[in-house]
Amino acid sequence: MSELLEILLHIDIYLENLFSQVGKWIYVVLFLIVFSETGFVVAPFLPGDSLLFAVGALSSRELICPWISFIILSLAATLGNTVNYHIGKYLGPRVFSKENARFFNKKHLQTTAAFYEKHGAKTIIIARFLPILRTFAPFVAGIGKMKYPKFQAYNIFSSIIWSGSFIVTGYFFGNLPFVKENFSMFILGIIIVSILPTIFKAISIKRSGNT
Repeated sequence: MSELLEILLHIDIYLENLFSQVGKWIYVVLFLIVFSETGFVVAPFLPGDSLLFAVGALSSRELICPWISFIILSLAATLGNTVNYHIGKYLGPRVFSKENARFFNKKHLQTTAAFYEKHGAKTIIIARFLPILRTFAPFVAGIGKMKYPKFQAYNIFSSIIWSGSFIVTGYFFGNLPFVKENFSMFILGIIIVSILPTIFKAISIKRSGNT
């Protein structure tokens, strides 16, 4: 866990070092990270918001192209959610029927399901900006058998605004001297701000279950 936190807080340095080693292949690495984080419910620990912000920051330093990054990562997020949806559609009911599923955190699934009850299909868009829920939202959508065209409409739109907003923010602010000198603190802030709504939602669900 400490190693993962170290990578997250200094993700710009790790990406810059990776770029120096693999060059343009970094786009493939970025694609696989975002695809895995959004496509597999066993990988919610992978970086999402912080990765996109760092990509924008590196784009401002002209190490990678912001437009290529935006297109590739939007595609990765869309395809990841699509795969996750189909996994949920075919495997989800079996997961919910087991009290102790080895590879799935049932509490996260229940939190996401409750989020769906309140926000409906808009959950696909809202969850894009919420770690953990972002990974489980398409899975639960598949379980609930949300109509596929409707799911894809929300999926594509949310992928574009999620990747675009963080890359643009990183591009314009990530290379400012103050931000660059305190980059790890800004990444930590992004992580905290992103994860707090999920924590509050989980607490409220737990409280409502105890009443």
